[in-house]
Amino acid sequence: MSRNIRNSAKAVIIRDGKLLVVKINDDGGEWYILPGGGQESEESLPQAVEREVREETGIDVKCKDLLFVIEGVHGESFHRVDLVFACEYIGEAENPALHCDINQTGLEWLELSSLNTSRLYPSKMRRAIMNYYEGRQYQKYLGNEEIGDAECLE
Repeated sequence: MSRNIRNSAKAVIIRDGKLLVVKINDDGGEWYILPGGGQESEESLPQAVEREVREETGIDVKCKDLLFVIEGVHGESFHRVDLVFACEYIGEAENPALHCDINQTGLEWLELSSLNTSRLYPSKMRRAIMNYYEGRQYQKYLGNEEIGDAECLE
C-alpha cells in the first residue's frame, strides 16, 4: 500500500505554567491536540508552525527549538510525522484569518503539573512536555503512536 508522508509542525506554547491546546469534540468526547498543522511546499517548518498557530488560535508566536518528533505510521490515510517546536508567545494576532480544524470547539490552557493525565494526544508527548518544562531530560524521538495504543499516563 502506498501512502503519502505528511509533515506537521506543532507548537508547545507555555505561559504561567500552562500549555495552550486546541480542544476537539467528536464521537469520542472532548480531547486536546497541540496547535499546528501541515507544512506547505516551499515553506520552512518554523514558518509552517507560526502560520498554523496564527490560523488556528489567532495568536502570534516565534518558533524556537525543535523539541520532539513523533509519528503516526498507521490509523490515518497518510503517514504523519509531527515535528514539535517550542514557541514563544508574542500576543494576539492583528486581523488573523482563522481556519479551525475539523471538530475544533475552542482553545484551552492546560495545567502542566497534571498534563500526564489530560486527554492530550498523541499521549506520548504528555510526560515529555512536562519534563521539558521542568528542565529534566527528555527524549526527542518519541516513536510511533497509533490509535488503540495504551495511554501514556506515567
